[in-house]
Amino acid sequence: MKKFKTSLIIPVCLAIVFTTACNTPEAGDANDIGPAENETTESVPEPQYSLTADQTHNKFSRTIEPVLRVPSGAIIEAYTEDAADQQIDVNSGLEDLNSLSFDPIHPLTGPVYVEGAEPGDVLAVKLHKIEIGDWGWQAIIPGFGFLAEDFTAATIRTFELKGKNTVEFRDGINIPLRPFPGVMGVAPDTDSLLSTIPPRANGGNMDDPNLVEGTTVYFPVFVEGGLFSIGDAHAAQGLGEICGTAIEAPMRFVYEINVIKGKDIKEPQYETDDYYAVTAFATTIDEAAKKAARYMIDYLEKEHGMDRTDAYMLCSLAGDLKIAEVVDVPHMLVTMHISKDVLGIK
Repeated sequence: MKKFKTSLIIPVCLAIVFTTACNTPEAGDANDIGPAENETTESVPEPQYSLTADQTHNKFSRTIEPVLRVPSGAIIEAYTEDAADQQIDVNSGLEDLNSLSFDPIHPLTGPVYVEGAEPGDVLAVKLHKIEIGDWGWQAIIPGFGFLAEDFTAATIRTFELKGKNTVEFRDGINIPLRPFPGVMGVAPDTDSLLSTIPPRANGGNMDDPNLVEGTTVYFPVFVEGGLFSIGDAHAAQGLGEICGTAIEAPMRFVYEINVIKGKDIKEPQYETDDYYAVTAFATTIDEAAKKAARYMIDYLEKEHGMDRTDAYMLCSLAGDLKIAEVVDVPHMLVTMHISKDVLGIK
């Protein structure tokens, strides 16, 4: 199994290539990883399947063959590379950044074929465990980022992460580590090899820092088996990811994947113990925010029996619109959260 390499990372999101699945490794095998800041006290289920960080691809398409087939309910361990796919390491400087190729960006571990998943179904992916690798990186890449016209000089910063819950950004400024996958998604119903940079209805490069350990994410299924992939892991990121990169890092994920019949969603949704959330992509914040509001109204109508007028008014009182990311051109992602306490379902 491939060990994590000490390295840093540059742009905002990236991904993938593939091989075959292996059995769960013995304890200590290729687990050169530190603890996650949001580690829970709940027991983590033992992985039944393991995918290495070289079982990857970096496009979205129904034509990409799965590296693993599993039944609904499977527990999978997946190792992921950093977004630049080892072009950066912990000792990298501007030379490595300036020579960066975007061709291998976003190595995604997968895809995983889930038996019984059919178009119109939903795949529920619960993130049971997220472990951070030894290192990470952040960069400003000229021409990339929300304020690319203001910040034109290339800049790179690397971080030692092993065994840490926070990293020092500079003297007196410490960033808590809250790891999550920048990219999670299923295959779209197309033969085209789509870039992983923008989020779409299949999920993909959502860059939502709320998708942390303990979260369950729901993906609409577009092709048989779903073909789920994960990668572009971030050790820390603010909502928006405005400079185009988070702390990009290799990671280990343990997730559970289930097929749900009869749950009708158009774009990914997710929930924690505390809230339910919808997501929406569009080319502008306004359009994405309107879609997110309509998706939440749909959810309240279908799942909680509200009429649309009441649901609309409740969203105004208790729905929280959030900007997940603004840099994954041509799409931006907006979410809406609503408290389970408000809904009386906690």
